[in-house]
Amino acid sequence: MKRLSGKNAIITGSTRGIGKGIALRFAEEGANVCITGTKIETVEPVVKEIEALGVRALGFALNVADYKAVEEMTAKVKEAWGSLDILVNNAGITKDNLILRMTPEDFDAVININLKGVFNGMKAAVPIMMKQRSGKIINISSVIGLTGNAGQANYAASKAGIIGMTKSIAKEFAARGMQVNAIAPGYIQTDMTDKVPDNIKEEILKMVPMKRMGQPEDIAKAALFLASGDSDYITGQTLVVDGGMVMS
Repeated sequence: MKRLSGKNAIITGSTRGIGKGIALRFAEEGANVCITGTKIETVEPVVKEIEALGVRALGFALNVADYKAVEEMTAKVKEAWGSLDILVNNAGITKDNLILRMTPEDFDAVININLKGVFNGMKAAVPIMMKQRSGKIINISSVIGLTGNAGQANYAASKAGIIGMTKSIAKEFAARGMQVNAIAPGYIQTDMTDKVPDNIKEEILKMVPMKRMGQPEDIAKAALFLASGDSDYITGQTLVVDGGMVMS
């Protein structure tokens, strides 16, 4: 029996990297998956990949900072499939700079996508899950939300905010059969990290006891655990997946 057979999932920011890795893993485990991205041209190929795994798929071009758009997309998934069992809030951006050079516009852009986008996703999904008296919400944070990082005040604030919001919503709906948790990835090999200069990569890897970058599949495995029945008594937690980079 596949671990997510018959479950319906929305995964935001799932056209590449961590989000796509989670989407493919969920589909392999039997879930129907809704893919979102900023452009429909990047969404459609992933929808086809999901369908090739023998499950149903939907795809939407979506700005997660737009609550109305998120609400409409969530309603369409519920209408098409009858339930919403899993939500993974993964969409995120970076606009790094030292605070002396960071513009208010760049700060707002990161907060609107990374933090408000998670709020929007949960606000749209919670009424459905509450009526079902079941549901799994997984919010993708970052180790930077735990440690901070020079040049990433906006990103760190957004990812720390996700952790606090996760705990709050977990407390609000624990008695309704819902589990709300976060994952804090460390240094994961994606398109975003591929742009980092090699000398900086080498310095970062010195801080990772396992001496390697993580892969999107490493985060997908953690997400699968939190999305499955194996995590039914776990809520309000942040699962750090970072090769030992941050230990508390």
